[in-house]
Parts: sequence; structure tokens; C-alpha cells
Amino acid sequence: MPSVKTRELDQIDKELLNLIQVAFPLEPRPFAFLGDKLGIGEDDVIGRLAALKQDKIIRQISMIFDTRALGYKSSLIASRAPEGRVDEVADVISEHPGVSHNYRRNHEFNIWWTIAVPPESSLEDHVQAVHDLAGAESTRIMQTIKMFKIGVDLDMTGKRPMDAKTTLPAYSAPKHAPGRLQPLEIAALRELQEDIALEPAPYAAMAARIGVDEAQILQMANAFIDDGLARRFAAVMHHRQAGFVANAMSVWQVPEDRIEEVGYQMAGFAAVSHCYQRPTYPDWPYNLFGMLHARTKDECEVAAHAIEDQTGIHERRMLYSTKEYKKIRVRYYTDDFFEWERRHLNGKAGGNGKA
Repeated sequence: MPSVKTRELDQIDKELLNLIQVAFPLEPRPFAFLGDKLGIGEDDVIGRLAALKQDKIIRQISMIFDTRALGYKSSLIASRAPEGRVDEVADVISEHPGVSHNYRRNHEFNIWWTIAVPPESSLEDHVQAVHDLAGAESTRIMQTIKMFKIGVDLDMTGKRPMDAKTTLPAYSAPKHAPGRLQPLEIAALRELQEDIALEPAPYAAMAARIGVDEAQILQMANAFIDDGLARRFAAVMHHRQAGFVANAMSVWQVPEDRIEEVGYQMAGFAAVSHCYQRPTYPDWPYNLFGMLHARTKDECEVAAHAIEDQTGIHERRMLYSTKEYKKIRVRYYTDDFFEWERRHLNGKAGGNGKA
């Protein structure tokens, strides 16, 4: 990948970015709230965030919903395409509205993508349809068996070593089984999943659009988090523009009787943003995945060696992203998904298990 010029950030920028990656305030005046923490004014916070968005360091600030808690089905997918058709195949994959991430990686399975479908749709049917439309040679569904961690927390200050332990909690399952949301809850979800407006009272405008008051939409936002339907309200970064140009999907071959122990150990590293147990196949022996984000490949390797030292697991591969085709936030309850489904599946339901 080409080198990326890193924006020169001052210390307040870095502290602000660290704060809002973990939790953006669900307060009537969120920018004033952040300013009080940093010792600067509300207008200064808004101005800094506008500049960080303009320079494509911040991708989005919004509520991060839990796909599974909403009843959606999602999975990481690995596809193999002929060397001369990788970009063509990846572009077709990216056209699916439920595909949020799509990368080329340095492996025989050279296209890695994620897809989410609503409760009434079949994940397997959608994957099969994308596979057929794209003309991939082989596709494997790498659905999560157990989630140990999810949450990117990039250290913008540069003070945290690569073997540092995380400040984010390990993933915990939703408190309630997925249920059908009420129309007002769906309306609030649609507002909260969009990029927040950089204005003094952004939640008041959201509330007005769905016919409630500001206190009510903030109450619903907190309830989404308390009930496990959302993980947090936070900023998501453009990793490369923020200086984190190395992105490695580390995959590990772990004995089944140690998978939970090693999974939670790996999740404890701050450099690991996502950690999952996934299925194996005859052509894929790796059952534990840990996403690493760092400023250089060498830093990724330092983190991987630290994981090896703690866990005693050495059978691994490091799959680096060499091209980003698509990276967006999953958007729920949107019309374009169902239009794609009608066009390519004719409303077909029920999985066929093929991939």
C-alpha cells in the first residue's frame, strides 16, 4: 500500500481522540462535556473534530450497535479469486448493501469481507448469491463461534507499548434474547446510527426528527447500551490516516481444550481490537482470529510475539491487508438491502448451506 501522510496532532487532539473512541458523551451538550474534561471550550472541541473529519482521521461518530443482539446474522467471509480478477470479484462483493468491510489480504484466500443480514433473511443464501455473482473460485463462511473482544481503541498519544493490556472490557453477550423493536425504537436507531452533527445540541435535532424530546432520545440511547443492543456511542477512525498503517489479521491454530483460555488472554492485549473463535476447514486450520492495528508491520509482529510468549501458541499466520475495497458502518433497517434481496434472491428464504 502507498504511504500515508500522518496529520500532525497536538496533545489535546490526541487526548480527545482517545476519549471519544471509548465513549462519546450521551449528554445534552456533548461537546461542552468533552471540553470540560480537556480544559477547552465547546467551540474548540467542535472545531477540532471538524478538522479531524476533514483530514479523514475520524471516520464517524455514532452509536455502535451489536449486530447479533438486534437479531441480525453476520459473518466474516473468505473468498479466493484468480490473481487477474481479484479487483473485479471484490468490486462485485462490495456492491451488496450488507457488506461493510472488504479487503484484499496476502493469502491464498485473497478477499476477506463481512456481511450482515436481518433476522428474516438467510445469511447462507446471500453469501451464495454474492459468490455466484462475483465468480469467486471458493468461498468459506467464517462465522463466529465465540466472541472474546470487539472494539478498536487506537492509542493516539504513542505512549502505550504494543504489549500493553486493554482498557476495554471483554465482550459480554447481550442481556436479552433478540426481540422485535418497536417502530419508535427503530426510528431512534436510524438516527443514532448516523454520523453525529457537529453542533452544540445534536441530540435535540435527532429527537425532533422522530417526534420526541431530547431527554427521551437520550434515554433510549442509554437503554440500547444497558440492554446490550448497542456496545457504545463512539468515534471510529480512519486507521491509516491516523497513522495506524499496519493492519494484520493474526490467525492462530489453538487446541480446542485451550481456546477459551487463549482467547481471553489475546483479548487482553490493547493492540488486539477483535478476537473470535471461528470454524476450521480442510484448507483452513486456524480457529482463533485476532485483529492487530499498529503503526508498522514490525509493531504488529511485536504484539504477535507478546501473544506467543503469554499463550505458548506459535502456529500462526499474519494476513496483512494490501487493499481496502470497502469499509463502512453496518446500517440497519435500510431499504436498499431488501431491494438487493428482491433483485437477486426473489425473496428467497432459508439457507442452502453452500459457499
